[in-house]
Amino acid sequence: MSTKAKLMKVLTSAAIAIVAFQCAGAQSAQTKTAANMSEVAKAVKAAADALGMPRTGGPGGALLPEIDVINRMEILGSGTSSVSGQTVKTEYHAALGYNPPAMRLEITRTNAGGTPQHTIQTVRDKYAWDESMMGAGLVPGKGTATPQMTAVKQRLLQIWILPYGVLKAAFAAGDKATVSVEDGTTVLSVPLSGELAGVTLKATLDSKNFITKVVAQTGGGMDIEADYSDYADHGEILTDIKSPGHMVEKQGGSTVLDIQIKNWDANNPYLVFPIPQNVKMATQQSSKVAEK
Repeated sequence: MSTKAKLMKVLTSAAIAIVAFQCAGAQSAQTKTAANMSEVAKAVKAAADALGMPRTGGPGGALLPEIDVINRMEILGSGTSSVSGQTVKTEYHAALGYNPPAMRLEITRTNAGGTPQHTIQTVRDKYAWDESMMGAGLVPGKGTATPQMTAVKQRLLQIWILPYGVLKAAFAAGDKATVSVEDGTTVLSVPLSGELAGVTLKATLDSKNFITKVVAQTGGGMDIEADYSDYADHGEILTDIKSPGHMVEKQGGSTVLDIQIKNWDANNPYLVFPIPQNVKMATQQSSKVAEK
């Protein structure tokens, strides 16, 4: 299949994506002033354009409304992470999607001269669990899925602090998203909803409209910061979708993850995140207990 044909396949499969970037018109009915809405819409659109998120096109060259072509993606990288105050070599593999919000994060950490430790942490909607192997718990006798109900918010947040997640959340927030200028740079403030209600993202844009820093204000005294740099098309198939080449995550000001990207496939790879039955049952039981 030619690169052009693959690109058209990507664009077609993205028709179910969450966001259409016709922001200015979509926000005209909101309660903020038209001028303020326009500034928010322009900031979101400029950042989305920088990433290559909105595309247009159609069969036979027909011009269709812009759609967000980003839904599912896969990220491979290596670097370091912090474990109990120690910096260790780390291999990073994330598979994620925005519709529904889900992520499977595989981390392999190796201490100096030690044995590699491999973990698989998964989240989808209100469910979170660990997998002893890919697909654990779906078939009897094939691995173990361990419910991790208290990890839902932390794991979901990893999806939304990515540059693409910030912009999707900004569009969904409508007139609740704001834009300001701080120290000469554009800052987009976005309140999250659902499982992450009460969390606000503050995203800093550089002169090229790339998101270089995202701070998740959790309200719990432990803000999470993600720094992004070295934007380029890091996909195996080049479709001019830009992604960071380097990402650093900090908690409470301390670096917990520092990853150089090897490959960032943003062309909607086939990914699924089925929820094991025991995870569903454990989550439902936990919800019943919390309601009492």
